[in-house]
Parts: sequence; structure tokens; C-alpha cells
Amino acid sequence: MKAINAVRMGGVDVLPLVEGGKGVSVSTGVSAGAWAAAGGAGTVSIVNADSYDAAGNPVPQIYHGRTRRDRHEELVDYAIRGGIAQAQIAHDIAGGRGRIHANILWEMGSAERVIRGVLDGAKGLIQGVTCGAGMPYRLSDIAVEYGVYYYPIVSSARAFNALWKRAYSKTSDLLGGVVYEDPWRAGGHNGLSNTENPLQPEDPYPRVAALRKLMRSFGLDETPIIMAGGVWCLEEWEDWIGNPELGPIVFQFGTRPLLTQESPIPQAWKDRLLTLKKGDVYLNRFSPTGFYSSAVNNSFLQELRGRSERQVAFSPEALGAHTASYGVGARKREVFVTEEDLQRIHGWEAQGFTEAMRTPDSTLIFVTPDRAREIIADQVACMGCLSECKFSNWSQRAPDYSNGHKADPRSFCIQKTLQAAAHASGPDAADVLDHNLMFGGTNAWRFATDPFYANGFVPTVAQLIERIMSGR
Repeated sequence: MKAINAVRMGGVDVLPLVEGGKGVSVSTGVSAGAWAAAGGAGTVSIVNADSYDAAGNPVPQIYHGRTRRDRHEELVDYAIRGGIAQAQIAHDIAGGRGRIHANILWEMGSAERVIRGVLDGAKGLIQGVTCGAGMPYRLSDIAVEYGVYYYPIVSSARAFNALWKRAYSKTSDLLGGVVYEDPWRAGGHNGLSNTENPLQPEDPYPRVAALRKLMRSFGLDETPIIMAGGVWCLEEWEDWIGNPELGPIVFQFGTRPLLTQESPIPQAWKDRLLTLKKGDVYLNRFSPTGFYSSAVNNSFLQELRGRSERQVAFSPEALGAHTASYGVGARKREVFVTEEDLQRIHGWEAQGFTEAMRTPDSTLIFVTPDRAREIIADQVACMGCLSECKFSNWSQRAPDYSNGHKADPRSFCIQKTLQAAAHASGPDAADVLDHNLMFGGTNAWRFATDPFYANGFVPTVAQLIERIMSGR
């Protein structure tokens, strides 16, 4: 195994190891602080992080506002207070070692307000801001305003080229690194473009080499590229280390830090990680963001898949093959489907899927009455956690705060399900996790086969980093 040397990043020399940011109470100050204390760059998520009361208990994020706009303001307040709290914890644990980064999604509702609010309240505690899930053009301006380094997340050289030419070329001195997040291998939301096949993963090496070639044309020869997605052990990436074509490379670990003693995820989630098999993580497009995302293929995803499978096109009037009359809703408002689809509908109704729900694409999906009530309740309770949400049709843009489309019942409330997964506890925690979103990288199945985790061993962050530095 080649020697793994420190890399200059964010103005200091650190181990070339970054903890990947995972939102909604999963990348916390405890885990980030421990990662930085071990010499790497720890990452706190400021996507609706937990804040605490005077007794140190997490403050439940409960919304009281009567309107979406009112609830959105509550969400922003929760996010800022939580981000500041986690940054302080990370800073205290790190003790001046390593780097503390904050991670946010550009498509989070009021992302810029949250970033600024956290940086205002955590002055001197955060050295870098990582941002993806969109095209964060204004990230560099925020970095200059607060004197921190910025780390855009991209999935191609083309994306970085657009960011550079529009904004980053003016503030290259604070560009701490560029995160290449592999769109087929990373956990959570992925940056697959319309020209890329989600079922045909591409080799990351040529894509990262192309990114480095582009960066060199901009004079960014020594700016690190942070490889994220699919990184498990460094001996598998040995040809990347010290490679003159790639230049300085740092490796980001998002999945492995889930299973540490400092990781805040529920014990039932940690137990589940140790039982995953290859193929148990599913790349899907159910997210209300419109992005692909990678998550454990549990009952939650299977139910979403079932909604889309129980789907037929309809016409408001008899047209072409759509000649069979069907009544939708309690008032049985007439629409027209094909005779073949009408037979399929009768079959689904016989199985209990008796509620037809309209989608923005002039289709009907069929769910149980209980599921239909839950979907409608979740849509009504929207708190605007995204800049735009296809599930609830929320948009943060004034004046109407709507994305201009009908709400889409094929998706889900991402804030609700991620909060439920992150805080599952008690005897039914495993069941709660099975029925909520569990993000994970495609390598999550390796916990069950890696001898490091034999007999259910859960390392500390320091032990994990020691293991990673050995190449394994």
C-alpha cells in the first residue's frame, strides 16, 4: 500500500480523508468533531440538524404555523439553531485539529438564509462549506462574505465548468477543493443527468481525470479533488494516490461513518447495516426533489414502487382508445381510460387499492384509503423544506409559493420520513426504519462482509480512520 500523506486543503495540511455530509440529524457535531480530531475534515450537516434544550435533549421539530409560509419560517429557524449547535459541538471535540466543514443542499428551502444564519452564529467554528444538490453559483460569494473556504459538489467536469465561468473564477483563492460525487455510487441524492443511464455506471477515473484537466486549464493544479461515492478502502484506490494525472486527491467517506460509536443513527439502523446484501441499496427517482437518490430497498421504497406500478393514463373525455368510463373520488367524477386499463383497475380495487389519485401527468395511481389520507395529510402539512417540492407543489418563490403543477402523490414528504428514520427509538424502531427512507451508498452491503465488523464490532471514529489509513 502506498503511503497516504497529508494534503493541503483549506489552508492547512490534513489527512486526505473527509467525512461525507448526511442531512437531517445524521452528520452531527459529535461525529464531525471526532473525525477532525483524528486529523481529517469532519462535516456537520446544517440540513435541519438537531438543536437542544437546556437539559441537553433534542428539540422536536414540530410545526405550528397555519400556512406553509409560516411553517417554512419555523423550519428555517430550526435549521439555523441546529446548525449552530452542531458546529459548536464539533469545534469543542476537534480541539483545533483537522477541519470542520458544514454541508448544505442548494435545493433546501431558503438554503442561503440558513447558510448565512449558521455562519453568523458560529463565527470561527466552521472552516469550510460544502454544497451540492443543484448548481450553487452563489456559494463562492457567501464564502468571501464570511472568510471560509468553499467546496462545491459536482458529478462532471461540465458542471464545474459552468460554475467556474459564471462565478468561481472571481474567488478562486477560497476554493478549498472540488467534490466529485459519483452519481451511481454515492448515497443520498445523486447528480445523474438526462444523458446518463442510471443502470450503467461509468468508471469514475476518466470522469475525474477530465475534471482535473479542466481545473488545470483554470490554474487549479494544486486544488484537491475530493472523490466521493463508492470509497470503502483505500487499497482499492491505490492507483489514484500520488497519480500525476489526477493531482492531489482526497477521499470522502459517507457510508462507513454511519457505523461508528459516535454515529447518531438509531441502533436499529446500525443493526440493519450489518445485514445488508449486495443489491439491497436501490437507485430510485421517487424523491420530491426530482433527483435520483440511493437508499435501502425497504418496505418504504417498495410501497412507492407499487404506487407507480398501479398507474394508468386517463383522458377527461372519450378520446381514441380511452373510451371506458371511470368515476374518480367520492363524487365519481367521470374520466376515460382504456378497456384494458379498466380491467387492471378492477383488479387493484379487489386487492384493496380503491382510492384513485390524480398525478400531474394525467395519470391515476391506486392506493388504499388509509394511504390516500396519509398522502393528503402530508401534502397539507408541508413546511417548505425544499426550494421546490413535486410532492406538495411547494415553491419558495413568491408570490404564490407554488411550482405551478399539481401535487404528485407518487412521491413523499422527505422531511417527515428522514426525521422519523433519524430519531427512531424503542421496541418498534426496526419497523419504523423499514417504513421510512434510509439513505445509503451502494457499498453499504460491505459492512456484512468486511472482517473489520465481525461479530457486530462497531469502531470509534478514531479506530475507523486508523483502519482506513492502513488501506483497508
